[in-house]
Amino acid sequence: MKKNLVIVESPAKAKTIQKFLGKDYDVKSSFGHIRDLSPKKLSVDIENNFEPQYEIPKEKKKLVSELKKAAKEHETIWLATDEDREGEAIAWHLSEALKLNDNSTKRIAFHEITKDAIKKAIESPRVIDYNLVNAQQARRILDRLVGYELSPLLWKKVKPALSAGRVQSVAVRLIVEREEEIENFKPESFFKLQAVFTFEGTDGKVHELQATLSDNIKTEKEVEKLLDLLKNAGFKILSIEKKEAVKNPPPPFTTSTLQQEASRKLGLPVSKTMRIAQKLYEEGHITYMRTDSVHLSNLAINTAKKVISDLYGAEYSQPRQYQTKIKSAQEAHEAIRPTYINKQTIEGTAQEKKLYDLIWKRTIASQMKSAKFERTIITIGIQPPQKYNWVAEGEILLFDGFLKVYKESTDDEKGEEGAKLLPADISKDTELALKKVMATQKFTRHLPRYTEASLVKKLEELGIGRPSTYAPIISTIQDRQYVERKTIEGQERPVTIITLSSGKITRKTKKEKTGYEKNKLVPTDIGRIVNGFLIKYFPEIVNYNFTATVEKQFDIIAEGKLDWRKMIADFYKDFHKKIEETTSTAKKELTGKELGTDPATGKPVFAKIGRYGPYIQVGDSSDTEKPKFYPIPPGKSISDITPEYAQKLINLDKKVGKYEGEEITRGIGKYGPYLYWNGKYYPIPKDIDMTEITEEKAIEIINAKIAQDKQRFVKQFDNDPDLQILKGRWGLYIKYKGKNYRIPKEYKGKDLSYDDCMKIINAAK
Repeated sequence: MKKNLVIVESPAKAKTIQKFLGKDYDVKSSFGHIRDLSPKKLSVDIENNFEPQYEIPKEKKKLVSELKKAAKEHETIWLATDEDREGEAIAWHLSEALKLNDNSTKRIAFHEITKDAIKKAIESPRVIDYNLVNAQQARRILDRLVGYELSPLLWKKVKPALSAGRVQSVAVRLIVEREEEIENFKPESFFKLQAVFTFEGTDGKVHELQATLSDNIKTEKEVEKLLDLLKNAGFKILSIEKKEAVKNPPPPFTTSTLQQEASRKLGLPVSKTMRIAQKLYEEGHITYMRTDSVHLSNLAINTAKKVISDLYGAEYSQPRQYQTKIKSAQEAHEAIRPTYINKQTIEGTAQEKKLYDLIWKRTIASQMKSAKFERTIITIGIQPPQKYNWVAEGEILLFDGFLKVYKESTDDEKGEEGAKLLPADISKDTELALKKVMATQKFTRHLPRYTEASLVKKLEELGIGRPSTYAPIISTIQDRQYVERKTIEGQERPVTIITLSSGKITRKTKKEKTGYEKNKLVPTDIGRIVNGFLIKYFPEIVNYNFTATVEKQFDIIAEGKLDWRKMIADFYKDFHKKIEETTSTAKKELTGKELGTDPATGKPVFAKIGRYGPYIQVGDSSDTEKPKFYPIPPGKSISDITPEYAQKLINLDKKVGKYEGEEITRGIGKYGPYLYWNGKYYPIPKDIDMTEITEEKAIEIINAKIAQDKQRFVKQFDNDPDLQILKGRWGLYIKYKGKNYRIPKEYKGKDLSYDDCMKIINAAK
């Protein structure tokens, strides 16, 4: 018999481990889970103490047979799946499905794929931790029970083909509530006053000092009154306060902080960050990427100390051990860090390199000295004294410390602003002359919508979800179309600026764009409706405290202090009763809203959600006469549709006008609103309301599209009109019979002939 068979869950991990173990070990992959609950039935025996009924999926049966055969051919089987609950469950499923012998089976786990870590794991194997397995089973079974019983109820009472998940529903609730806050928010106007003062320094030169009024002023009338007073006022320095400030480095990455920073700095969606991090881990570049610990090993701290001293100087090094604040931290033993901290760069794709660089910098920064600043606050008084003072603030960086390597981003970052330097040649009681005051109208702002990263942060704060679940939660709520990631374009509004200069007060109005938000999570119409239904009938399911309590119960199961079957039974008893009650008593929810009566027909008008999106319905489904339907343009939700706008869509004249003797018509198709003219379709830009288009505007859209197409067109061949060379966003490409073909590097800059194009097309096939 062969000596050792090592089973891991991914081929990439198997390949990396095989390099370290040598010829006495065969390393094979299970390609993730090999057993699960059936996707077609409940697969939980409720009458038999919630016994799960696992099965091997059809696509995994051949693999399981191969692994069974391999297990019989080896003396010792090493289960080397990941060290968290999910990995422990995979190890247990392998043991069960392959019918492994306890005497010849050993469980090993490591949080980094290095030769030393694997060797150490093999020297101290353990048995499968059934507490971790039970915690994973409890989550899987509880979520299956909720989904299996709640989803059919949504089909009956809301809309077919819907589904509901325990944690996902809570995430949707957070997004819906934030959107409702924004919709109900009433911005309040105020004025921020900034002044430029001058004074003569000891060098005989005139210096400028910029300052801000300590309080904002609410109305234009108050601003004008203050500016009138300032015309003849005197000014002097009341105090100069200098103090040293310290900024400490952030701790090394956990799963959630990595997801947040990768989103802010690299623009990566949460799921993409985890896919890249998984690859970096499996190739041995970083430690395990699912962790809520900020702890670093002594070896990592000592290596970081040497790297920092070599690269930046010993004065930058300050070894630190961070304490994990989350009491339930259980997913791994260490923060996310490079496996070899002295390795500054890696080979890989551009995104892999960038994410590794981010992890390396954060780890190094966490072991560096704090940055030191000297902050100066100058208070300027108005003479005669008023209730307001002017304040000038500035700072000088005394020692950059960890900022030499890394600066943490924030969710509400508005752009980098350099530290304002204040004049050194100034002292208390210095008299100042007023050069200029500018009062700019500002408005209070609503809380920002969630990004994927800030939603993860909020879930973590509430104790909802764990490192292994954040990415699936975010993906699921978007896949189910309860939430969408979109850019809010914002709108223009007038802003008043009142200026005092040379004793004169002037006023001007400018326009500013407000409300622009990029890649934010926004609830869809159906997301709002499902959320409303769940809050109404199942408030405990979408209750933040309840969901966090369930997570804590999973943690207690993982510690061996709670029976998972009892936990499920306690939950299911009340939940199932509520399902039965709601099924018999709840009325079917209106998937939309009523908008009054159509003046032309006297029939009721509704805005509803259909299979292909929102639409206007005129007439009731119960009427003998069939209702009429009118599509709503993409980008508009049911909450945006007023009775007036509904009437515009109902009475929309499809004919817009004529151009060069041909009729122009408008409509809404699969890809949104369009114009149709001379046998061709012309998309209506997103920022133009199709109901407001005039003949003149329609001609402008048509001509713009024709000009754009001409710019794209590079070459056509008389012998084959289907073959074209076009200019796209990324350069030239070939289009042939509806398919696009990339032009290889060796053809770049060459005037392509017909034969050249056909060679490229045939090679691509």
